[in-house]
Amino acid sequence: MKRILWIAVPVTLLLLAEGFYQAIFVAPTEATMGNIQRIFYYHVTSAWMAFLMFFLSFCASVAYLGYRRRQPFKALAADALALAAAEMGVVFCTVVLISGPLWARPVWGIWWTWDERLTSTLMLWLIYVSYLLLRRFSIGTQARTLAAVLSVFGFLDVPIVYMSTRWWRTQHPSPVIGGGPGSGLDPSMWPAVWWNLAGWFAWGCLLVALRYQLERKRQNQEQESALRALESSLQSQP
Repeated sequence: MKRILWIAVPVTLLLLAEGFYQAIFVAPTEATMGNIQRIFYYHVTSAWMAFLMFFLSFCASVAYLGYRRRQPFKALAADALALAAAEMGVVFCTVVLISGPLWARPVWGIWWTWDERLTSTLMLWLIYVSYLLLRRFSIGTQARTLAAVLSVFGFLDVPIVYMSTRWWRTQHPSPVIGGGPGSGLDPSMWPAVWWNLAGWFAWGCLLVALRYQLERKRQNQEQESALRALESSLQSQP
């Protein structure tokens, strides 16, 4: 793992640095919004990464529910991955909720409005924060099962967030990317998008991998403690 870190950390930092350079110094200034539009390169890529991390947590939670009775070792590995991905999803979603109002205030004249996109995003964040609180303050197999069900339920909000600007009239404009005729970015803006997406992806995967390893270590220690307690109980019996 240490050898991988020696490669992964510098690569991640280089990608993030190049993404910053592209977003701040290379991408053209948007004609209507000016320099404040540069938040776009962090706001949107963080949203995509939040969706990806919540999808990973969803898949791992489904795997845990499927394996928990038949293959407990695989179930524990899936549970650790679900937790690590959910934590990173909350981090990225927090970036979205912070960068959005910072962008909205000078452009819309308001910090927040309870439209469908913002409200569904806040609900998504609250669901997964609840998931993390459940994992933090509950123990045992039943808690893992309840958390997995909550993760699966929470992911159902992701397509609602994504489609909200298509289904309802919101404060947000119509989708810039994939929104139909007339939508899309200027080609000169795409390098900043791709570099930042690559940087955030590398950073997210690196932290998920580290958090997964820590959770697996904690699980192993928990199992060893349970075995020692069982052995002590058996030895103390007459």
